[in-house]
Amino acid sequence: MLNEIVQDAGERMQKSTDALVDNLKKIRTGRAHPSILDGIQVNYYGADVPLGQVANIAVEDGRTLSIVPWEKPMVTVIEKAIMTSDLGLNPSTAGDVIRVPMPALTEETRKGFIRQARQETENGRVAIRNIRRDANSDLKDLNKEKELTDDELRSGEDQVQKLTDKFVAEVDKLLEQKEKDLMEI
Repeated sequence: MLNEIVQDAGERMQKSTDALVDNLKKIRTGRAHPSILDGIQVNYYGADVPLGQVANIAVEDGRTLSIVPWEKPMVTVIEKAIMTSDLGLNPSTAGDVIRVPMPALTEETRKGFIRQARQETENGRVAIRNIRRDANSDLKDLNKEKELTDDELRSGEDQVQKLTDKFVAEVDKLLEQKEKDLMEI
């Protein structure tokens, strides 16, 4: 029972970390990267689908993405979806190819993106701490029901704390890397 709780906490913490990685990918740096467009949904025959399922997205050069839709009528739909997203990107179309230049980041926008990254990271830390609290609560409940001894309770709490420390350190490392990427010119 103890191992199951610790293992479940570890899996949930990993999912929280993975979610943070996805959220940090959406914060754009000055460089072009296809994952910036991951959150964009386009209308494809009445259903909203991710952009990557209706077009090929590639990095043309360091600051430009090229999008080649698999069907010609999708060009205007994709272009409109990119413009209406909150990414601040202005695509330009040349025939079947949509090019999305990445605007250079000003100092002010860099600091804004760093604030956003720090907020996402703090949300990740809070989620990890909440998982720790839940796991410790489950352990204490088992101890009250006499299914765990006091020693097993302390051992379980130590294991959960070590997991928490590991994942919080991982989250901090992700933030450090993102801040470094954002401050590169």
